[in-house]
Amino acid sequence: MPAKSKSQQKAAGAALAAKRGETKVGELQGASKSMYESMSESELEEMASAERKGKAEHRSDS
Repeated sequence: MPAKSKSQQKAAGAALAAKRGETKVGELQGASKSMYESMSESELEEMASAERKGKAEHRSDS
């Protein structure tokens, strides 16, 4: 499932880096921390690697 916003994509990238051991898990906050705990590395990779062009900075749920 590709990211729906730039901020969601950035959070997935941070969680992916922690899964791979490139950053410390303790440095994760908010959405990236919950993504780290609930998603597999392949799911995070798919979400983080989507095209950024045309995505909103933040997704509105309204």
